[in-house]
Order: sequence, then structure tokens, then C-alpha cells
Amino acid sequence: MEAASITKTEHGALQVPAHVIIPFIIGDGIGPDIWRASVRVFDAAVELAYGQARRIAWKEVLAGEKAYRETGEWLPQATLDTISKHLVAIKGPLTTPIGGGIRSLNVAIRAALDLYVCERPTRWFPGVPSPVKHPEYVDMVIFRENTEDIYTGIEFAAGSAEARKVGRFLQDEMEVDYAFTATTAIGIKTVSEEGSKRLVRAAIEHAIRQHRPSVALVHKGNIMKFTEGAFKNWGYEVAETEFADQTYTWAQWERTKAASGEASANAEQEKAVASGKVIIKDVIADNFLQQILLNPRDYSVIATLNLNGDYISDALAAIVGGIGIAPGANINYKTGHAVFEATHGTAPRFADTDSMNPSSVILSGVMMLEYMGWAEAATLIVNGLQEAILQKTVTVDFFNQMDGGKLLKTSAFGDEIIRHMNALI
Repeated sequence: MEAASITKTEHGALQVPAHVIIPFIIGDGIGPDIWRASVRVFDAAVELAYGQARRIAWKEVLAGEKAYRETGEWLPQATLDTISKHLVAIKGPLTTPIGGGIRSLNVAIRAALDLYVCERPTRWFPGVPSPVKHPEYVDMVIFRENTEDIYTGIEFAAGSAEARKVGRFLQDEMEVDYAFTATTAIGIKTVSEEGSKRLVRAAIEHAIRQHRPSVALVHKGNIMKFTEGAFKNWGYEVAETEFADQTYTWAQWERTKAASGEASANAEQEKAVASGKVIIKDVIADNFLQQILLNPRDYSVIATLNLNGDYISDALAAIVGGIGIAPGANINYKTGHAVFEATHGTAPRFADTDSMNPSSVILSGVMMLEYMGWAEAATLIVNGLQEAILQKTVTVDFFNQMDGGKLLKTSAFGDEIIRHMNALI
């Protein structure tokens, strides 16, 4: 059985061969340790689920410190070309180069492949230590816009000729009411209708496909009216024009309320929920950071801009046990390209110690398997991981917060997951 690439059919569906080639980036710092444990879990799950009928042929591609050592480049074009060809890839954490050049390798990969959705599911695994009383109330999927906002890197250093030039233009030509000085740094926030709509569209489609009750547009439109506010308005427009039969928006609720009175509007909204429609609502970003602590059950799928999504993802991860168990994916739902990744940093001081939690990569692999349609293998991994946690056989991050736990190395934690997967068969 010869290994082959994932392709996309003319109707837009992924076509995954039984023996599939998946590129991987091993990552920097703790990347090699957590990758070695994770890949054994992936291979064991696929074999347990499908026998010899399906297999993954792993193809290493270079990025980060290893790429720089071997090629003199932090992100070789060959790596991007290979990922583009094979559609789906997975990666460990990458360092940010010091000095000039690429600001962020992660951002560079997302931009090069136009991976406009950063998708991060957040749920609690029973037994995982949490700083909140009811982490089980959190079950959200973040759809973070991945290509715009301040992450475009359009900024000018304080005291630079560019900053002075932009400041003069804003003051003289645009009549901006701000006193620019020689020590003013300037950054530009970009939010487009196209970028906003395709992100919200993907979030709504996910909610419909997964039978989730709501999509919340999280924004700071009360202050940034023409960027964050526009994102909110464009989001509602997508819901009302493209998903009118499958969604019910707060804007519709307000119109019904104005026309018929509050009781009728409430009844209309309850009717929409009962009929299985996805509720589309919005919430101010700072309020949302309160709501995930106070009323997390009110939120399911979250659509938000890049910076908000960065803050929110990490805050939610902390509620369910930390970023060490938080998976992530960068996806272009139009082309099919997807890069699944650990969401934490490289932790270089723990490199080669075989001590860190590999769960972020493992659960990102679960997302990848689900994306490929290999749900049986994905479910085995989730159940094996859950059982390892319930048995309190964990890595140091969880061990330090548990009573009566057993401390495992990274590699041994992978073995423990595999042992529990075998017991499930």
C-alpha cells in the first residue's frame, strides 16, 4: 500500500487515502520530547482502530531552530511547499527568532497558507486540576480570525522616520485628534469585511454541523467602532443572509421585541431554540472574560478577532487545566489546508528532560484525526488520555496539583495512554 497525499474533491470534501502522508514539524525546546510521545500514541490509536487497513506515513519538514541549523533559514520554502501539497500537517512549538527577519514563525506559516481560522476547542477532562469550582461548565470552541488585526505587524517604532511620517499624515491629512510626539510608536489595526465574514461563516457552519446551540461574536465594538464594531455587524449580516433558516440573531429578537412587545419576542426566541436554530449573539470582550468565569454555560462557539482570540484562548485554557492540555488548529476551510499545533511555548529550559506534558500535541492530533474523518482513532486517544488522568498517572504540571498522584515522564505518560487505549479494545 503506497502512501499518498490528502486531496480535495471538486465538491470541496477531503479525500484521505488509507495510507496517508502527514508532514510534521518536530518543534523547538521541548518539542522533540512531546512529539516522540505523541506520535507513538497516534500510531497506536490508528492501528487499534483500523488494524492494517489505515496507516500514517510521517514526513518531517523543517522549521525553527532545527531548520536554521541545517539550512540557514528559519522557515524554508520547501517546508511550506510540502505542507501545501499534502494539505494537512501537525507541528510542535516553535521559537521566535531573535533580531531581524520573521517576527513569528507561527504567524508566518498561517499567513503563507492563508489559514484564516485558528480553532481551539476548550473542555475539561475530569480529574484535571482547575482553579475554578466548576470547570465542567466550560465547553467552548474558539474561532479566532488568524490573518488580520494587529498581527499583520504593521507598526512603526517610536522615534523612527516612519512613525513621524505616519503621525504627521494622521494629524495633518486625516485631522486625527491626538498629539503625536517623537516617542510615539504607531501600530495599525486591519479588519476587513471579507476576513470577518469568512471567519464567522466557518464558526456558524461548525455550530450547525456539531449541533451546538449558539455562536457568540466577541468584540470591542463599543470603543473600536469601525473595526471591532464592523466585525460584529458583518457577523450578523452573514447569519441573516446566508443562514437565515438555521440561525436566530439578537438583531431579529430586537426587531420582534420592538414590533410586538417583550413577551412575544421572548416567545419567538424560545421557539427558535426549540426548533434547533443556532442563536447568534454578541458580547463585549472584557465582559466576556467575566462571563467565562461566571456563566460559561451560556457560551458554546465563539467567533472573534485575532487579539481577542489570543487572550480568550489562554484564559479558557487556564480554567480547564492550563495551556499544556489545550489543542489548536489553523485551518482554511476553502482550500482544505490545516496545520494542527501545540498551543504552548517551547520551554527551552526543559528541553531534553522528558518531563513536560504532551497533551497539547496529542489533543491537536485528535483534532487532526477528526478533520481527516478518522473519528474512531480520535475517540480512542481521548478515552485513553482521560483514563490516565483519572488514575492520576500524570506529568509534573498536573502531579504538583494533585493529591496521591503518580509522577510520570513525558514518554511514560504516552505509554500510559496507549495502555488504556489497549484496554478499551
